[in-house]
Amino acid sequence: MRKVIVSAMVSLDGVMQAPGGPEEDPTGGFPFGGWVEPLADEGLGEAIGEMFSQPFDLLLGRKTYDIFAAYWPYQDEGDPIGSIFDRVTKYVATRNPDLRLDWQNSRSLGADAVAAVKALKSEDGPVLLTQGSTDFLQTLFAHDLVDEMSITTFPVVLGKGKRLFRTGTEVAPGTFRLTGSRTTEAGTLVNRYTRAGEVKTGTFAVKPPSDAEIERRRTLV
Repeated sequence: MRKVIVSAMVSLDGVMQAPGGPEEDPTGGFPFGGWVEPLADEGLGEAIGEMFSQPFDLLLGRKTYDIFAAYWPYQDEGDPIGSIFDRVTKYVATRNPDLRLDWQNSRSLGADAVAAVKALKSEDGPVLLTQGSTDFLQTLFAHDLVDEMSITTFPVVLGKGKRLFRTGTEVAPGTFRLTGSRTTEAGTLVNRYTRAGEVKTGTFAVKPPSDAEIERRRTLV
């Protein structure tokens, strides 16, 4: 069985748009492209290196695939990330059946991306690691296809932009267990979460509700 691991760089308010540079994704008038670079430090580099040290294939939305395909194959041959990304299989979610995937080892997930990811998860092989792909992530979350999350949270508030969890997007409920955590010198928090089961509920109330509380509940809309 293969796991889907969501890897995301987010601001304190959950924005993950265009962390790498001003021209990466300026859609929607996003003015802060490249917001990660000023906060990059040795600890962040080590965390990224650890993430890419395990065997993996990439699971990408079409827009992120386009960004990567226009960048990584053109870096120096000695670039460790570029050489890894060239070598691994890239599975791409796209609504365009005629999209050309010219980057080596790239494959379309086809007309039904959800069914394709479920089929991949049922196979033996390396983990399926996402990068960026905010639109596609909403689909993965909605269909309960995420097994683990590696969330890197930077000490910055951006106010606008594409978010990891979008308002109005259906997300399958569930709990996650913290399985790893580190803080870099820049104050960036790198957390790893593993799916832990269904959401449980409880109450802190230890006494019968007051008349005021009963009335409050009655008038709830």
